[in-house]
Amino acid sequence: MPPPRTGRGLLWLGLVLSSVCVALGSETQANSTTDALNVLLIIVDDLRPSLGCYGDKLVRSPNIDQLASHSLLFQNAFAQQAVCAPSRVSFLTGRRPDTTRLYDFNSYWRVHAGNFSTIPQYFKENGYVTMSVGKVFHPGISSNHTDDSPYSWSFPPYHPSSEKYENTKTCRGPDGELHANLLCPVDVLDVPEGTLPDKQSTEQAIRLLEKMKTSASPFFLAVGYHKPHIPFRYPKEFQKLYPLENITLAPDPEVPDGLPPVAYNPWMDIRQREDVQALNISVPYGPIPVDFQRKIRQSYFASVSYLDTQVGRLLSALDDLQLANSTIIAFTSDHGWALGEHGEWAKYSNFDVATHVPLMFYVPGRTASLPEAGEKLFPYLDPFDSASQLMEPGRQSMDLVELVSLFPTLAGLAGLQVPPRCPVPSFHVELCREGKNLLKHFRFRDLEEDPYLPGKP
Repeated sequence: MPPPRTGRGLLWLGLVLSSVCVALGSETQANSTTDALNVLLIIVDDLRPSLGCYGDKLVRSPNIDQLASHSLLFQNAFAQQAVCAPSRVSFLTGRRPDTTRLYDFNSYWRVHAGNFSTIPQYFKENGYVTMSVGKVFHPGISSNHTDDSPYSWSFPPYHPSSEKYENTKTCRGPDGELHANLLCPVDVLDVPEGTLPDKQSTEQAIRLLEKMKTSASPFFLAVGYHKPHIPFRYPKEFQKLYPLENITLAPDPEVPDGLPPVAYNPWMDIRQREDVQALNISVPYGPIPVDFQRKIRQSYFASVSYLDTQVGRLLSALDDLQLANSTIIAFTSDHGWALGEHGEWAKYSNFDVATHVPLMFYVPGRTASLPEAGEKLFPYLDPFDSASQLMEPGRQSMDLVELVSLFPTLAGLAGLQVPPRCPVPSFHVELCREGKNLLKHFRFRDLEEDPYLPGKP
């Protein structure tokens, strides 16, 4: 097996770190403030609120739960659309899909809708070094095949080298052969490059944090994790956390009587996987055999626990570098994912399970007390440690909120001027936002209320 870090990878890292140094010089001139808060934005792919901090008693997510215990957590946060590219473009620009004109994967908003500013672009223009690791924008046409560079980022975004194997035949089946399966627990030492994309993203994000620790400029670091997006390709030991005999079916596993066909998603992306094709499931309504339903749910939960370890290592490193007392952490997902509810699987529908997302904000000294010297807010927690206890979320809001509010809220929390509300129409306006500012939920005396915010909906 070739070593996970190639010469080409080291060359890329050297070029990037050189770019960071150049960026630091220019950004320092733009913003000499030394007390600005950094921002760490963690975006997860296809993560529904199946987490301990959202009341799930089965899923082991101790590190995300620990983050929630120091954060303001929104119990009723929803994406604008349950598809990767439209959702990400929407919350990263602060505009709804009707404004970005993107409902699929096939256009770039700056060309087909308007030259709308993004969250990282706004921070970059306000003196921040902006960095992207992993899947932040959806790759391809919808981000101009560049992750919206150079507008949004101070230097080229990082993508893990092993992500090119995600949909290839790397899943060893019962026949001993390699397949492109939906269910794909792996021995990490056995896969190409001996690593997985989210592991590489965590390592790269930590390297960038180490570099930024000595910077005079604040940073905006976005880290996008692939799991639990399909295929469920994760270290096989995480299956042990979820014995099949403990896995229940969805509480409402039948397609509702009289459901309009337009409201149903036939989960074609799942059907393309070799192990699902072998089941010969009828289109469009299935159903998937009960034993395989349990295996899908098992692998989704195992992928979430694997993701949790990566979040834990990233936050532990932030702590070790003494950056936890100067860094806002926002954690969310691009949309949810159905696990058999209403006979549905995957995303693409407007059911609650497909649009409901986790959303939490840690603000040092505000949502949690500043750590004392030597104290760690985010020590790494092992999901395999049966002694670890479920942590209660810090503060919670039950109000209905949307991901399109991420832009004004992060700007306000960082002390930047909150972009104005968009006029209708706003295709000609580069900087504005269609989402409500959520600062009122933090009840901070030194932050002004959003004048456009009415009472509860």
